[in-house]
Amino acid sequence: MGKGDRRTKRGKVFNGSHGKTRPAGVAKKAAPAPTSGPKKSAAK
Repeated sequence: MGKGDRRTKRGKVFNGSHGKTRPAGVAKKAAPAPTSGPKKSAAK
């Protein structure tokens, strides 16, 4: 558990790699899917 361990964040910083422990970039959440089709009006 140190600089030589690539599974830890410190090891990835030392090795210069990325992964689940040290993501390369911030992942953006997917936007909610817009509802398709015309809006239904209330029945009279």
